[in-house]
Formats: sequence, structure tokens, C-alpha cells
Amino acid sequence: MLAAAVQMASGPQVDANLLEAGRLVAQAAEAGARLVVLPENFAFLGARERDKLAVREAEGEGPIQAFLSQQAARHGIWLVGGTIPLATADPSRVRAACLLYGPDGKAVARYDKMHLFDVEVPDSGERYTESETIEPGDGPVVAETPLGRVGLAVCYDLRFPELFRAMVDRGMELLAVPSAFTAVTGRAHWELLVRARAVENQCHVIAAAQGGYHVDGRETHGDSMIVDPWGTVLGRLPRGAGIVVADLDPERTREIRGRFPALAHRRLRCA
Repeated sequence: MLAAAVQMASGPQVDANLLEAGRLVAQAAEAGARLVVLPENFAFLGARERDKLAVREAEGEGPIQAFLSQQAARHGIWLVGGTIPLATADPSRVRAACLLYGPDGKAVARYDKMHLFDVEVPDSGERYTESETIEPGDGPVVAETPLGRVGLAVCYDLRFPELFRAMVDRGMELLAVPSAFTAVTGRAHWELLVRARAVENQCHVIAAAQGGYHVDGRETHGDSMIVDPWGTVLGRLPRGAGIVVADLDPERTREIRGRFPALAHRRLRCA
């Protein structure tokens, strides 16, 4: 089964971002990918946290969700729609929603980013406060698909291994992680975290990232990659817009989990 991670350097113009995303999704589908993962904030990356409020959508409505549905149906693929801002009861906040669409164009799963990036990045002067405009999600999501049980997570979630253990308890076999790591944190921790999540949960990881310079002056790390359950990097794209395509072998997952049954040896469980 071929899967693809899409890498972009999104900006504040939704139409332009969707045009670029559509080009890259088509490229991935033409390469034979049956599962395609877009990066976090693929449709909109503004200069300020509050800018996302202007493009929020109600669940099931709006141009970004229509785009995702159309792309999945047009190419007959499973499509992980990065994250998009979905409306909440609070007009000053949104959910950072990661939506999974099936080949029929219907949304089959929604995960709302649980861990919000409220940090000061060491040695960079960068400060982020996602909680000002984002309402955290409520729990892990694992979706049943013909390709396997797909877990959904977003960016900063990678630093919280208990989330992925909870996914394993729900049968997760492969993991999609749309992301937008900063240049500083990406250089320090991105590959380490992506490969660690693959190894400790014995699953494939498709990590689709923002990668490059953005119109607000922000730099994201990129290095989108696909990793197998043994931690082997099957493919990667260090910088710039493009795709990474790799073959996800379900038998490889079963073999590693069977011969090296670390998950069965767990002595502690997530609450």
C-alpha cells in the first residue's frame, strides 16, 4: 500500500494554498498513493494567532472541507486533511480539526488537536500561545479503514507518548501526523520524535510537515517523512513543497509485533 506525505509552505491566502495542495495531492495520487496526508494548517497560516478566526468553518460546511471532500473523491483516495479551524460555541476560539475523508468524499473521522503549543522556543525569541484561539480536543481518535486502523495526531502531540499508547489500546496500526514544527524545535527533535513514536508503538508513521519560509517571516522545519515500525525512514523531503511516497507493508507491522512483542510486555497502562 503506497502512502504519501505532502509538504507545503502555506500562507494567508486560502485559495492559493488550496491550489497548491490540490496540485500535490494529484501528484501523490498519480504516484499510486492510496492514503495521502496533508500538513497542519495546510489551507491557512496567518501572521497572528487570531487570523484563523476569519476563515473558520462550521463542521460539514465551507470551502476547505468541500475541497478535501472533492479531492478524496476525485482521486479515489483516503485523505487526511491536515488541520482546519472549525467553529466552536465560543466565537473567539476554534478547534484545530484533523479530518479523514474516504474515497467516496465523505468525512469518516475527526480528531481535534489535544495538546496546544503554548511555549517560548529556546534561543529563538519565538513565542506561541495556541490556547488563545484554539480549544483543545477531548481524546484520541483511531479510524477503521481498509488500509488498517489509522490514528490521527497533530504536531505538538508528538511530545506526549501517552496519547499514542491510548491509540494502540484502540487498535492503531498506522499513524498520520500533520505538523508545522518550528525550524529550531524541528532541528532538535523532529526526527527523534517521529521515529520514536514509530518504534515504541510498532507502527508506520506518515509525518506531513510545513517546510520553508512563510510570508509572516516564520520558518518551519519540513523534513516530511514516512517511517516503518522498526524506525527505518522509508522516504523524506528535507525542504520545499513536494511529496514523499513510500510503501506501507501491513505484513511488516504484523511480523515486528509478533517477533518482538514489546507491546504485549507492557506492565503499565494509560488511565
